[in-house]
Amino acid sequence: MNKKERYQLFVEYFSKHQPNAETELEYSNPYELLVAVILSAQCTDKRVNIVTKDLFRRFPEAESLAEADVAEVFEYIKSISYPNNKSKHLVGMAKILVNNFNNIVPSDVDDLQTMPGVGRKTANVIASVIYNVPVMAVDTHVFRVADRLGLTTKAKTPLEAEKQLVKYIPKEVINLSHHWLILHGRYVCQARKPKCDECQITHFCKYFPGKL
Repeated sequence: MNKKERYQLFVEYFSKHQPNAETELEYSNPYELLVAVILSAQCTDKRVNIVTKDLFRRFPEAESLAEADVAEVFEYIKSISYPNNKSKHLVGMAKILVNNFNNIVPSDVDDLQTMPGVGRKTANVIASVIYNVPVMAVDTHVFRVADRLGLTTKAKTPLEAEKQLVKYIPKEVINLSHHWLILHGRYVCQARKPKCDECQITHFCKYFPGKL
């Protein structure tokens, strides 16, 4: 099976079985998603969703967060991984969002990365989910699953994986593919104990034969 055929099977399967895949982070506007994605780094979406309920009630828009005391933000997110850094990032992000972008979350990946706590992955998530820009955010799930399925070859960094994925995935489903890979990695193709016996795509998975 060549790479083109493997990608075709990937797109066909998930287009049929998860045509409306989306992020599991809870948000009601671009500002809230930006906050949630910053908090989600090395943390579960479930935990982030618990924390942001109270956080968004206290800081419902970027202006209030920009004026917040970092110590107060910390109290709201202290159960999240790396709360010290993330509380500083959130306040810094809000200040730049208000002062440099007129309180409008930018769609440009480079503009997004000028804000504290916003790396390439986070920027790609925002551009993809909010603005439907055909970019691929590569987190640990995407990186792992793409490699196991054989969608990427010898990718040593998230950026290398990203470049390979956007080269072969049809532009119109790149946004969906990000969620397909994440959800498959979260619930089926898990890092330590992948559920190969439950997986429905072992017929084009490069990792599966090694489990036999």
